[in-house]
Amino acid sequence: MEKRVAFYTLGCKVNQYETEAMIELFLKNNYEIVSEEDFADVYVINTCTVTNLSDKKSRQFIRRCRGKNENAVIAVVGCYSQVSPEEVAKIEEVDVILGTDNRSKIVEICEEFIQNKNRVNLVSDIMKIRNFEEIGIEEVEGKTRAFLKIQDGCNQYCSYCIIPYARGSIRSRELDNIVMEVERLAKNGFKEVVLTGIHISSYGKDLGTEGLIEVIERINRVNGIERIRLGSLEPTLVTDNFMERLSKLDKLCNHFHLSLQSGSDTVLKRMNRKYTSSEYREIVKIIRGHMDNVAFTTDIIVGFPGETEEEFKETFDFIKEIGFSKVHVFQYSPRKGTPAAKMKEQINGNIKHDRSKKLIELSEYLTKEFNKMFIGKDMDVLFEEKSKLKKGYIEGYTTNYIRVLAPGDDNLEGQIQSVNIECLHEDSLIGNMR
Repeated sequence: MEKRVAFYTLGCKVNQYETEAMIELFLKNNYEIVSEEDFADVYVINTCTVTNLSDKKSRQFIRRCRGKNENAVIAVVGCYSQVSPEEVAKIEEVDVILGTDNRSKIVEICEEFIQNKNRVNLVSDIMKIRNFEEIGIEEVEGKTRAFLKIQDGCNQYCSYCIIPYARGSIRSRELDNIVMEVERLAKNGFKEVVLTGIHISSYGKDLGTEGLIEVIERINRVNGIERIRLGSLEPTLVTDNFMERLSKLDKLCNHFHLSLQSGSDTVLKRMNRKYTSSEYREIVKIIRGHMDNVAFTTDIIVGFPGETEEEFKETFDFIKEIGFSKVHVFQYSPRKGTPAAKMKEQINGNIKHDRSKKLIELSEYLTKEFNKMFIGKDMDVLFEEKSKLKKGYIEGYTTNYIRVLAPGDDNLEGQIQSVNIECLHEDSLIGNMR
């Protein structure tokens, strides 16, 4: 009888990619993949540690898994176990502990535990790891948009962020291996790849290559892939030369997620970000000078230690000026082990909540204003799934990441169709096929 494995994944797109890669390893070893709510022989919890709340969620799920099957193997992997291995080791339900390395051995390690019942702790010193761990995806099918991990690690050390301690120094994936995975994805019917990593802007610095631009240019030549979307970018990567080369690539999506965090220079300095608001403004101008109808999305932290009303207003006004199509708003949460957690003038929770509410309202307004510009126009949409918003409709995304709904069924999944846009629908657009 096949053994059953269930995965529970917290956190970012990189974690989601790594879970897919580990699922494939279990499938190759004749495991059946079941839901996290089902009875399983092995439970793998792929953890996040970006906030203290993420740690808490990880601990809660570990205990839930043991309740489902007292004889199951409980394997904890990822950022939480990397940063706090001793804390995870104190949780008696845990059998296997891995960090953000050695995931390629997970099946072997779980099998070893099944045989001898000896707890395994394989968390290594991530700061000493210098090579990208290859756990690529080969067989995944049935979707239209694939995430593709091209690097790991971060050397930025923003004052609020624990991730460099969880992921170590930058490690780039070999370009040939990236291209091979893209070719497999194209063969399996994927039309769009999203380049992801912990800090993709630093790609190639450890390899001595040209960097991210070289990756994008190579993928642009792969037959079958019709769209390349970039994950979160550090603004300082963008130069005139970078955009000159990007603008020649017909598959690149006109959507840039440019990490901002704050529109106030004094807050940016306390955050240890490596740019000013005026430099960011200039970068946006460069991109708009090379591409039409660009969507800019970003992340903002409100209530960073010491953030005054004036500094918050600077952020609010800056967001409005740039005209983002969407802003992801996060209330600052002190993360133990980071410089920001020790800063004086931690902001009251009610103030953080109020500031967050104002920015979310602004983001919703900006989304509608951006989307309105495309009413009456034809847009190419890559359809992904039946719409949950409107019965009898199918939905997908434009190159500049607007969700579009159109009458149709799931026969259109995976197809790119021209849609004439008719009206707004919440944060989306509605249209009809051309």
